[in-house]
Amino acid sequence: MLGFGLSSLTGCSKKQQLFKISLAEWSLHKSIYGKSNKLSSSEWSRLLSTDPSSLLQGDVNHLDFAIIARQNFGLDAVEYVNTFFFDKATNTDYLNEMKMIADGEGVKSLLIMCDSEGALGDPDKATRKKAVENHYKWVDAASYLGCHSIRVNAQSEGEFDEQIRLVAAGLSRLTEYGAQNNINIIIENHGGLSSNGKWLSNVMEMVDHPRCGTLPDFGNFYLGTWENKGDEWYDRYLGMKELMPYAKAVSAKSHNFNPDGTEKETDYLRMTKIVLDAGYRGYIGIEYEGSVLSEMDGILATKNLLEKIRDELTDLYV
Repeated sequence: MLGFGLSSLTGCSKKQQLFKISLAEWSLHKSIYGKSNKLSSSEWSRLLSTDPSSLLQGDVNHLDFAIIARQNFGLDAVEYVNTFFFDKATNTDYLNEMKMIADGEGVKSLLIMCDSEGALGDPDKATRKKAVENHYKWVDAASYLGCHSIRVNAQSEGEFDEQIRLVAAGLSRLTEYGAQNNINIIIENHGGLSSNGKWLSNVMEMVDHPRCGTLPDFGNFYLGTWENKGDEWYDRYLGMKELMPYAKAVSAKSHNFNPDGTEKETDYLRMTKIVLDAGYRGYIGIEYEGSVLSEMDGILATKNLLEKIRDELTDLYV
């Protein structure tokens, strides 16, 4: 067992049928990136495009992710982040090693979260087409690994309705490619208009494809962007209700915790009820982004909270 934090193993039980718990790799981004987390955004982006492996300066190796999920937390499913193996999407030897490690641990590969491949809603048609095609290799990689989805971003420019049209155009094209490979294309509320539940729901309605859906995140309802800072937030509970009808995965974002183990910013019990009331019974992914607890302790705290809520709600829903 890798020596990170405490292990909390959970056996099979009736309670697990309500929902299962997975681990999003971003929960370990500080441990994987190490000192490169301190780089400016421009320098980080430059290195990602020219020498992505140079960014992996931490103590945790991406290839150990499935092992950590299983041996340290007793979890049987993971969600990868593409920037941790950014130059390996077409490297079948590397992907095969990832697959063999996950299979050896009895861990399912659920999805790949894809960033830094261009704006699917770019106003320029040629640039938008290039962004769509940049994601093809991740669809292929997801298929090879046995995932059900890739998570993409809904980046665009312009007015509210115009951005719906532009993102839907790029997303529709990518979804057609995903469908050919039995891979879903899912959008997370991830800043800007994508964190507006009504806006993203409208995008889903315009695409109108069974292989296109959402990845609702408990905490990502900040309406600003890295380039346009502000303090405007969308109601996270309303947003979850609007996005859950299209959900093919769910992310339980956590930051800080109260002494009783509840999350400070999000009412997890209320959120989980919204998820279950929508009929969702898939995996809920741990995505810890806090700074008070270590990543390993934050993951464990999130897992403990989800398990406690699952215990409380089982008799109501099963």
